[in-house]
Amino acid sequence: MLKKLLLTTTTLLTLLSFKSSDKIYTGTASYYGQHWTGRLTSSGEKFYSDSLTAAHKYFKFGTIVKVTNTSNDSVRYVKINDRLPKSSKFVIDLSYGTAKELNFIRKGITKVTLEPVDTVPIKK
Repeated sequence: MLKKLLLTTTTLLTLLSFKSSDKIYTGTASYYGQHWTGRLTSSGEKFYSDSLTAAHKYFKFGTIVKVTNTSNDSVRYVKINDRLPKSSKFVIDLSYGTAKELNFIRKGITKVTLEPVDTVPIKK
């Protein structure tokens, strides 16, 4: 619980002083099932299904990304802490909690735009 609170606080503090990027990416997002909770991500952090985290092919670990669901314009900021395989057809794989907040759990996938905002150090 303390780790999740620390992650949320760190993310919010980072967003308060964010620097915007000109690059916006589009594609299809999927999400991790809840059964992955407790396993280690590629960055070495533990995965929590209700955290605002994601996997991406190339963004550096710790990158904060603004994710917009283009079908309903909902927005969430996530931290990249895992890797997608380079062969994946998805542009990002979001945590269950993020997918729930972006309102695409039933559908399973959705079209999104991604905008890298900032980078924070990954703490293991």
